[in-house]
Amino acid sequence: MTITKRNLLKSSIAALAMAAAVPAYAQDSPVIASIVFQGDQFMKSLQQGIKEGAEAGGAEVLEINIDGDQTKESQAIDTYIARGVDAIVIAPLSTSGSAGAVQRARDAGIMVIALNGGLDDKSIPNATFSTPNIDLGKATGEAAASFIAERLGGKANVGILAFDSLLPEQSGQRTGGFEETAAIGNELNVVARQDAWLPEKAVTVATDMMTANPEINVIYAANEGGTIGAMQAVRNAGKAGQVFVFGIDGSPQLAKGLLAGDNVLQAVTAQSPVEMGRMGAEAALKVIAGASVEAETIVPTLPLNRNDKAGVEAFLASLE
Repeated sequence: MTITKRNLLKSSIAALAMAAAVPAYAQDSPVIASIVFQGDQFMKSLQQGIKEGAEAGGAEVLEINIDGDQTKESQAIDTYIARGVDAIVIAPLSTSGSAGAVQRARDAGIMVIALNGGLDDKSIPNATFSTPNIDLGKATGEAAASFIAERLGGKANVGILAFDSLLPEQSGQRTGGFEETAAIGNELNVVARQDAWLPEKAVTVATDMMTANPEINVIYAANEGGTIGAMQAVRNAGKAGQVFVFGIDGSPQLAKGLLAGDNVLQAVTAQSPVEMGRMGAEAALKVIAGASVEAETIVPTLPLNRNDKAGVEAFLASLE
């Protein structure tokens, strides 16, 4: 099938991936929109939502793997401009660095829906659906602040697992929001900070962190993989009840960690990626059809805490 601007009955929504080990699309074959990043459950769920929303509207969906590379992201956008797709649904790698390429798509008459962090300049995309990263950090920070005050006497030595070298803006906002909020009314001492966003790496980094800094009693991880790894590292080290983990993102494994009796994982802040992806795809179809959409929609955070067993169980049930 040749994709043209005139083919509005079967609109093509090109979803640009931050990274995924998936095959490249075949030009004449419909494929699943992919916004998958390093096996992260959030990105897989975002992809699922885009797929559901786009296909429900009769759209053909294209995917492309950009490996978390800013240059590849720009090249991918140029590829879609050349192909004349109707809309691009994108979770930009950078809120500022992705702006130029996205603007080229808009200048070419392509509709653009931005997800996740979106862009700093909200006037570039037709619409943005996001949960601000700083809000994610602050929500987990609030849970940590209460825990530190009530359980640790108002003092905490913290190790942070970030992803600064990968997505510095998002990582910085999540960790900054956490530190700022967790320190309210407490004495917060960050003794170590390293990058580790995949579970296997995070286990090693968190273990080394605790060995080098035995005073650590709180570990904060800025994404799902880091949180899973930190949780496992504490268990492996036999420090359950001594080191407490706080994190970002929601997944079955993290929900089960909150329900576990070992008291390691205390709280995480989840997002609603399936809903965000679906809303983004639906908005793309609307703007293609000439309808108006809200310029910016904030998708609320979902705090999950082991003290709210019913809430965690309800979240876990929603993932089944």
